[in-house]
Amino acid sequence: MVPFLRILGIETSCDETAAAVVERDAEGHSNVLSDVVLSQLDEHSAYGGVVPEIAARAHVEALDELIEEALKRANVSLNDVDAIAATSGPGLIGGLLVGLMTGKAIARAAGKPLYAINHLEGHALTARLTDGLSFPYLMLLVSGGHTQLILVRGVGQYERWGTTIDDALGEAFDKTAKLLGLPYPGGPAVERMARDGNPARFDFPRPLVGEARLDFSFSGLKTSVRQAAQDIAPLSDQDVADICASFQKAVSRTLKDRIGRGLLRFKTEFPATFPATGPATGEKPALVVAGGVAANLELRGTLQALCDKNGFRFVAPPLHLCTDNAVMIAWAGLERMATGAAPDTLDVQPRSRWPLDSNAETLIGFGKRGAKA
Repeated sequence: MVPFLRILGIETSCDETAAAVVERDAEGHSNVLSDVVLSQLDEHSAYGGVVPEIAARAHVEALDELIEEALKRANVSLNDVDAIAATSGPGLIGGLLVGLMTGKAIARAAGKPLYAINHLEGHALTARLTDGLSFPYLMLLVSGGHTQLILVRGVGQYERWGTTIDDALGEAFDKTAKLLGLPYPGGPAVERMARDGNPARFDFPRPLVGEARLDFSFSGLKTSVRQAAQDIAPLSDQDVADICASFQKAVSRTLKDRIGRGLLRFKTEFPATFPATGPATGEKPALVVAGGVAANLELRGTLQALCDKNGFRFVAPPLHLCTDNAVMIAWAGLERMATGAAPDTLDVQPRSRWPLDSNAETLIGFGKRGAKA
């Protein structure tokens, strides 16, 4: 039987500095003792996006105090934790260096094992912390840096079924907002404006809809938005609202097609996960959504309806656990420890690119360095 475990988690992959203390009991149940996150939104909003150098410097200034605060809120000391888990990638290399080096220093000084965590694995496993999901399940990761459909077979066992060949969905939201003069971050701003807009005014494209492959593309949609805005400039508030509503509708219809095909594939590959007499005799298979874009209510509604239609359970962890946080990093470390995985050595290096599925082929659009994740 797996023993009771407690981990200190550290997350610094982008523009949130975070630390958390999380427990896992012998039955696999979780207990979040502390969750401290410091946002850098004010530092980056003037630039319309994250500035890597500013982010790294902010992590340096804040991380030590956040770790102390996380331990204080958890009412534990370093002697009371079993290991240190720190994000090692993918992400902004400067921020990753700050968090991973801090994790190494603490592990060395306190004599604790270190687990270098893939940020995406944190997202992939969060639903097991919040909802106790069993394997396998599907995860849609939609954030500023990633748009992927991933089959989660088990801890450390991931298959990338689909990914973006150009822009991530969160990036498309942010760039659309910037084009329309809306504040950063773009996703919430576009959603707010869309509530008062006419989604039928502009017929924006639905990239890759109808294709058998499960990949995503948002660059062409973003270009169409720019062209529409230029054609009717100067823009009134109603024009902006209509563009936002039409853009959001196009994204929703794209996800409906892409994810709908993914659910059908899951049914084909895992027929045993669909009890013949209904969910009373077994757990429904799940579609998990994670990442900042998961907060969008229209997209959530689309995914919920898809799951209802196809006999899936729709799981969206609380928003503070969908965006970057240290709870998911600590939990991923706990899951790895529970499998008996060996800790990492102190010479482990951060990776700006670290695909969950190392066997997935590089797609056109990823550039010479290959897939970021």
